[in-house]
Amino acid sequence: MNSPDPFGELTPKRGLPPGLKQRFPDRVLVMTTDRCFEACPHCTRQFILGKAPVVSSDEDLGRCVAYVKRHPKVRDVLLSGGDVLTLADDAVMRFVDAFAALPQVEVVRICTRAPVANPARVTDRLSRRLAQSGKVWANVHVNTAAEARRAATAAARLVLRGIPVSSQTVLLRGVNDTPRKMLALLRALSAARIRPYYVFQCDPVEGLVERFGVPLAKAKAIEAYCAERIGGLALPRFVADLPGSRRKTPLDLL
Repeated sequence: MNSPDPFGELTPKRGLPPGLKQRFPDRVLVMTTDRCFEACPHCTRQFILGKAPVVSSDEDLGRCVAYVKRHPKVRDVLLSGGDVLTLADDAVMRFVDAFAALPQVEVVRICTRAPVANPARVTDRLSRRLAQSGKVWANVHVNTAAEARRAATAAARLVLRGIPVSSQTVLLRGVNDTPRKMLALLRALSAARIRPYYVFQCDPVEGLVERFGVPLAKAKAIEAYCAERIGGLALPRFVADLPGSRRKTPLDLL
């Protein structure tokens, strides 16, 4: 059943500090802010931003770092929100440095829409700072070939500093839900050195599936079309993120 908060992010979880989310043993998500560059109409968190707690002080951040230290299985920290790059450089680096300093943490992910919505935000200076730890990855959100081309300059600044850049896409009715549009997106991402990572079915958020959802059979047909025309380096996993699941679920298991 669809819900404004299908993953229960507004519900306090015992033992978790405010602003930190954990659904899987090896990774945590940190709500760095409730601000975004744009209000995506298909956003999973559109009903909870401004209501869910964010990590807004050094004390909050310290509690999150302490939690990760107590849970040595955590190796991957996602800096999300909102969009972490709406913060000033020093504030971004405060989060990055705090988690990258932990020996157990192998990956610090910057989850951002900036390369598409505000490419100038990804400056060479910021890219240099993000690269210093050797642990930062950038996850961008790109839904069309035009967006991929718009993101190319910002992605290049990151890639040239040794920061891997990947894209998560949402399969959206009327936006990218034809085989040719999806194939064009994947090729444009590869040309920009942005690795296609996931293509998601719409999350079960109230109103989203009704407005943007793509039937499962059509999604599978799009996946098959792309798999027959591009190599594995440019082929993302087509998945659904289901509440309560212990993994992202491939479409062929649905």
